[in-house]
Amino acid sequence: MPVAVGTIETLGFPAILAAADAAVKAARVTLVKFDMAEKGNFYITVRGPVSEVQQSIAEGITAAQSVFGGEVISHFIIANPT
Repeated sequence: MPVAVGTIETLGFPAILAAADAAVKAARVTLVKFDMAEKGNFYITVRGPVSEVQQSIAEGITAAQSVFGGEVISHFIIANPT
């Protein structure tokens, strides 16, 4: 089964917290990294099967945008990283 890595970067801590919570609850993925990028930007990285990571990232983005002041800076999915 192909594995993928997905990342979401947001402005502010509440948005990334909501994104991380929704992402790991929405699909069968593992939260690999949770860190601060720069000047108040935070990011999470999840890993799992490609279809699960796609669903997880989509739910995480929706959750981050629903938080008051939540802004998604960037997101991406890398399928089959080597």
